[in-house]
Amino acid sequence: MISNIAEDEDKWLAEGIAGIQHNAFYMHRSVDSNNLREVLKYSAQMLSELRTSRLSPHKYYELYMRAFDELRKLEIFFKDESRHGCSIIDLYELVQHAGNILPRLYLLCTVGSVYIKSKEAPPKDVLKDLVEMCRGIQHPIRGLFLRSYLSQVSRDKLPDIGSDYEGDADTVMDAVEFVLQNFTEMNKLWVRMQHQGPGRAKEKQEKERSELRDLVGKNLHVLSQIEGIDLEMYKDTVLPRVLEQVVNCKDELAQYYLMDCIIQVFPDEYHLQTLETLLGACPQLQPTVDIKTVLSQLMERLSNYAASSAEVLPDFLQVEAFAKLSSAIGKVIEAQVDMPVFGAITLYVSLLTFTLRVHPDRLDYVDQVLGACVKKLSGKPKLEDSKATKQIVALLSAPLEKYNDIVTALTLSNYPRVMDHLDNGTNKIMAMVIIQSIMKNSTCISTADKVEALFELIKGLIKDLDGFPVDELDEEDFKDEQNSVARLIHMFYNDDPEEMLKIICTVKKHIMTGGLRRLPFTVPPLIFSALRLVRRLQGQEGDVVGEEEPATPKKIFQLLNQTIEALSSVPSPELALRLYLQCAEAANDCDLEPVAYEFFTQAFILYEEEIADSKAQVTAIHLIIGTLQRMNVFGVENRDTLTHKATGYSAKLLKKPDQCRAVYACSHLFWVDDQDGIKDGERVMLCLKRALRIANAAQQMATVARGSSGPVILFVEILNKYIYFFEKGNSQVTSSAIQGLIELITSEMQSESTTPDPPSDAFFASTMRYIQFQKQKGGAMGEKYDSIKA
Repeated sequence: MISNIAEDEDKWLAEGIAGIQHNAFYMHRSVDSNNLREVLKYSAQMLSELRTSRLSPHKYYELYMRAFDELRKLEIFFKDESRHGCSIIDLYELVQHAGNILPRLYLLCTVGSVYIKSKEAPPKDVLKDLVEMCRGIQHPIRGLFLRSYLSQVSRDKLPDIGSDYEGDADTVMDAVEFVLQNFTEMNKLWVRMQHQGPGRAKEKQEKERSELRDLVGKNLHVLSQIEGIDLEMYKDTVLPRVLEQVVNCKDELAQYYLMDCIIQVFPDEYHLQTLETLLGACPQLQPTVDIKTVLSQLMERLSNYAASSAEVLPDFLQVEAFAKLSSAIGKVIEAQVDMPVFGAITLYVSLLTFTLRVHPDRLDYVDQVLGACVKKLSGKPKLEDSKATKQIVALLSAPLEKYNDIVTALTLSNYPRVMDHLDNGTNKIMAMVIIQSIMKNSTCISTADKVEALFELIKGLIKDLDGFPVDELDEEDFKDEQNSVARLIHMFYNDDPEEMLKIICTVKKHIMTGGLRRLPFTVPPLIFSALRLVRRLQGQEGDVVGEEEPATPKKIFQLLNQTIEALSSVPSPELALRLYLQCAEAANDCDLEPVAYEFFTQAFILYEEEIADSKAQVTAIHLIIGTLQRMNVFGVENRDTLTHKATGYSAKLLKKPDQCRAVYACSHLFWVDDQDGIKDGERVMLCLKRALRIANAAQQMATVARGSSGPVILFVEILNKYIYFFEKGNSQVTSSAIQGLIELITSEMQSESTTPDPPSDAFFASTMRYIQFQKQKGGAMGEKYDSIKA
């Protein structure tokens, strides 16, 4: 059916074009022979093809353009009076005798154009005559194209200031009146198109009407080009008349398009000075008009205007632009009861963007916009509409992008209230945007109150929101979120220790509500933030009770102990153990022996009771040994207790190689290379001999289990420990002991039962080269190595 109609239209169009070409041929022949009567006859017949009602607007336009091209040529003929021998006044009368009204009016407009150019009559009289005559065509499509032709031929002949056709003082008003009248009539015809033809599909009608919108809009463009229209005339005449037509036509398509045209074609300065009039029309438009886009474009233009020059900013304050826009948006939302939430929020986003660009210093305006948004959302369930939530994210992101400072956003009382209306998923997205803004701008959050406010904003990441269990989260997303929170905690800082301690207490209060899964991510940054404060306070003493007392390391360590304890219920014993050891080291630097001992005790308890995996045990015991070796705060008794524990656990590891390495690592606990450090050569030697015994046992077990002894790597490692302590001056480690160990390794490597192991061989060869190097270097160290045969 549709294809048949299209074929018919193509056929009718072809017939119409053929008719125009046929008559144009004879018209040209008559022009060449200067036969005016024949020219008028064939031109009228050619224009009669435009009387068709069978073509769609798109096809009719093609036909019209063919006729338009011929009319241009005809106008040139009419201008040359010497060719047709008829005065322009007589010609103006003559063309009015054409039989059909449509050809008559096209010819009248063409001659009228020449008549104005001849200046034989005032332009305003001719224009008034033409615009009134065109009322004779009331068919929407034919009438629109006729008036479009009139507009086209007259646009450069309007009696404007500075034009060739300028007349007396009122001349500009005549030009304005002509264009406004033509615009009004064209708009009426355009609106009437929707009622044309029986039973035509609404969608098709709207599409056809939409194709013709520029014919009507061109009149507004012509108006904007009239030099004589100053602000006063625009305010008193042009805008009220155009808006009256827009409001009264009560047509959704026309109202939206014409409002958009007004905003686009007239100067920004005029919009600013007539803001009240322009905005006053908005609530009167049809409820289905997409007013949000219109207002958004207006605010964008005004924002750009404000940004173009600082000199225009006082004008915005003078006309109270923000108050007027805010009031207009409120009225539009109130008037359009069916406007979706998405539409209302889009308006507030545009208003906020306008405010941030024009009045960036007025935080009260920004908060007012957010407050209006809260009012619109109040009483409604949490938003699920993706379009609306995206707009709210844009609304909340705008202040962050403008001020590059979350601290400014934290002063906006309505900011968190808007966030509360987001669904849980979007709430978390917004929280991530806030954190990214802080990280990007390296914003320092410096008071406990601000931290409290910030955690209220990002609570979606800190704890499980109602009805949104953490189990539903993608594991990778969850890790990303929590790592972001961890990074954020490092951005909290204040030079005042009292305030910094308050910040730490605030963070602890919030992260402890986050559930077991979050603690391994959020506790470590809190611990290190607190330890940074501890190191600033090093040397302060005193038992502190109560919040009002000064911050001291002891008080902070109590807080840290409680915080790390929470990790044991996760359970995350390896992480807790590392944190206990970090705290022990900090307590050592503060010279707090009881505190450091308590942290070590907690670390050993975790090792005993919680860490069962053999690999984890190996890592843990080496961490304990390494930390303990650096401690210098302990008295003899406490140090002995802890080193005894460490060596005991080392010897109880599951695998023999692990035992061996942990035991020889313990040797460093008895030889600290500081000025006042412990230097117990005997116990060092005991550890090394014990390690050797374990290494021997490991070889024997390998022989029993596999029929061949394992690699000699453990012996080479122990040899290197021997050399280390030998060079450090441990009298218990003698050159003969080193020589004996070298010979043991050599015999083991030459044994047929030993499994070849290139890394062990390379390690041993490097060790031998080192000994040789020391011997050749000479001096006191060279003498010590003399007796060793490498």
